[in-house]
Amino acid sequence: MANSLNLSLTDELRAFVDQNSGDGTLFATPSEFVRTLIREFKSQQDAAAVRDAILEGYHDAIAGRTVPFAGDLKSLLKKAKK
Repeated sequence: MANSLNLSLTDELRAFVDQNSGDGTLFATPSEFVRTLIREFKSQQDAAAVRDAILEGYHDAIAGRTVPFAGDLKSLLKKAKK
């Protein structure tokens, strides 16, 4: 089910949306364009969270805060994909 969201934009932002949607653009409607921008922003935030977690783990390893892993990594990764 789709939800609606009404936005107030400055003239400059509205012109930007109009320039990037409609005939001759990649997006048929302003809604498609704005949804794509939101998805890309979310993807960037998700990637930043993963990078932060990797860096935290790296710093833990450097500081010696590790525990031995005696499991099967391939099986663990297969379970994670499901």
